[in-house]
Amino acid sequence: MSPNQRQKLGKFGEDIALDFLKGKGYKILRRNYKTKLGEIDIIASDNATVCFIEVKTRDSERFGLPVEAISRFKQRQISKAALVYLKENKLFENRARFDVVSVMRLEGSQKLDLIKNAFELDSSFTY
Repeated sequence: MSPNQRQKLGKFGEDIALDFLKGKGYKILRRNYKTKLGEIDIIASDNATVCFIEVKTRDSERFGLPVEAISRFKQRQISKAALVYLKENKLFENRARFDVVSVMRLEGSQKLDLIKNAFELDSSFTY
């Protein structure tokens, strides 16, 4: 798969993940939040909890399930970006969690799964 095809697949996954999350009552706050420390696909609120959401999309199981692609390194990058977001928006007093939306697109249909509290804040770095 070319980088352009991978980018299109990722955008497709994020687009349907947004609708999926809205249907579950999430309020979308930001999309594609980028800092020099990392990136977060979607930031949303679920009741009073700030949710940092990673979306992983696959169109085959050849390289495993989408959620299996979230390495410790990726978790660290998301954690760093989340801390920046919380600091910028003075939200350190709010509850926060890391969710994952897994999107599997096969033969013209897609299956979405929401994994709440998919991983913990990686505190192996200093901020």
